[in-house]
Amino acid sequence: MLNFFLPINSYDIVNNWILETDTFVEIKNPRKTKSGDFKVIQNKSIITINNNLNPYAFLITLTHELAHAYVYKKHYNLYPPHGKKWKNIFSNLLQILIHEDIFPSDILKPLIRYSKNPLASTFSDFDLSLTLSKYDEIKKLKILNLNRGTEFVFNNQIFIKEEKLRKRYRCINKKNNKVYFFHPLAEISVLE
Repeated sequence: MLNFFLPINSYDIVNNWILETDTFVEIKNPRKTKSGDFKVIQNKSIITINNNLNPYAFLITLTHELAHAYVYKKHYNLYPPHGKKWKNIFSNLLQILIHEDIFPSDILKPLIRYSKNPLASTFSDFDLSLTLSKYDEIKKLKILNLNRGTEFVFNNQIFIKEEKLRKRYRCINKKNNKVYFFHPLAEISVLE
């Protein structure tokens, strides 16, 4: 079942990691706040991962969570969730996967850069996230694609896109005139 979500040439590697860490992987319907999660219940490592990720985003997210499983297996809860131990293990696991037989060439460059100093959230890396989104089955409109002054809907509220400030877009909530800052890859819909 899990192989259905992964790039073909990653099956054996990932299945080996799951066996090594004695981890149960559960596929979940999409959640708004996270793509994957690692937890321990009654001394059993459990990873949950969203079923709406493209194969490459799924693999990176699963690898992120498996890095937590390795840290737990070796050190229990002695280290912070996204500390140096986790970062080193995640980086090493990614290095094993970085190959043209697993990832398309356009993903490799940002993934190689990301793997040298991985962040707690893969989707915080703009270049990698943008490249990964090209492989989404359902293409979703992102705030990045809107012109300034365009009205859009996010979480059932109407906003107006304004200027970009460093990394995020300043937007105004049309109902209450409050200012909100949106990540460029925030998925939105436009008013018809």
